[in-house]
Amino acid sequence: MLKNDRWIIEQATKGMISPFVPHLVREVEGALTGEFRKIISYGLSSYGYDLRLAPAEFKVFRHIPGTVVNPKRFNPHNLESVPLHTDEDGDYFIIPAHSYGLGVALERLEVPDNISVLCIGKSTYARVGLIANLTPAEAGWRGHLTLEFSNASSADCRIYPGEGVCQLLFFEGEPCQTTYAARSGKYQDQPCEVIVAKV
Repeated sequence: MLKNDRWIIEQATKGMISPFVPHLVREVEGALTGEFRKIISYGLSSYGYDLRLAPAEFKVFRHIPGTVVNPKRFNPHNLESVPLHTDEDGDYFIIPAHSYGLGVALERLEVPDNISVLCIGKSTYARVGLIANLTPAEAGWRGHLTLEFSNASSADCRIYPGEGVCQLLFFEGEPCQTTYAARSGKYQDQPCEVIVAKV
């Protein structure tokens, strides 16, 4: 069953999402102007929660001639940190055209043992060609999600930290035999930094 806003609030008070915003935020006071400006929404919605991108780091893939990206032996030199920019629209990273980037969620999750979470993209970004990879957070998973974005457009694209980048959907199931925590999953307790592919 897909869980609603009442359930999400109840679980957030027990530490499921931290920090937690109990309503949808659509505008903030601008640091440069002091006036309120519209943002890409984040916080609680009717049947989900919109995560924010952390400003700590964002990395994009760069091709190294003669190499093939191997998820079993990932070469961190294939990733390059991109700078954080600021203007009247807020802070932003740039994902080059036809490129792929990795960021991290600002919020930390502690998924209950009978819940699986799907992280899906927001339509505001999808409409400009920025696609968020579907990412699961299994029963018992803890940490900051590493988020994956593909710029499918022929133009460079901004992505805004501190604003909504994807939505979490919470699904309740019968209790599983073994949670992610119990089997010591390799991505358990991720810090607020980009974590590369592991085997």
